[in-house]
Amino acid sequence: MAIAAGADALGLVSHMPSGPGVIPEDRISEIAAYAPPPIATFLLTSLTNAGSIAEQHARCRTTTLQLVDTLPLVELRQLRTLLPGVKLVQVVHVQHAGSVDEAKSVAPYVDAILLDSGNQSLPVKELGGTGRVHDWRLSARIAASVSVPVFLAGGLSRQNVQDALATVAPFGLDVCSGVRENRALDQAKLEAFIRAAKSGG
Repeated sequence: MAIAAGADALGLVSHMPSGPGVIPEDRISEIAAYAPPPIATFLLTSLTNAGSIAEQHARCRTTTLQLVDTLPLVELRQLRTLLPGVKLVQVVHVQHAGSVDEAKSVAPYVDAILLDSGNQSLPVKELGGTGRVHDWRLSARIAASVSVPVFLAGGLSRQNVQDALATVAPFGLDVCSGVRENRALDQAKLEAFIRAAKSGG
């Protein structure tokens, strides 16, 4: 459905402390093997240990790892060594001005940064799928200050995607809650979102 609607990548959500869309690893592996080039497959992982992430990737075999929690720089460096051919996308949950410094510090170690609206300080971490918009002015500052591509996520919908693109000018968009209905992808919402994102309205 996503490919037919015009998606350039598929986000495949493994175990998370909270949020929608989690699927088993065997299904992630099946989808990753099915997706034809040039469709990218992103494994969303909440693990923070390089060895454990490499083992999970060996089971799922996606083209890209989306690291939804903060990894210490030593773990990022080790992950790059363990998986040299796999793209690394670090999620930064934009909450305050400190998020700009966080993004700048991690940028040299990853292939891209994804700006989202989670909250890692809660008793049950929110690592994505919140449906909330964060301060896009901070996201715009990040996009202008790092040398790697920036993806934007967090509360995106057909109604606000053009404002998001104009404000942040991201490399790409990551949408979850805004294209779901009754806990599943909604074809009409998905098609409308991608049409708006790609055609300008």
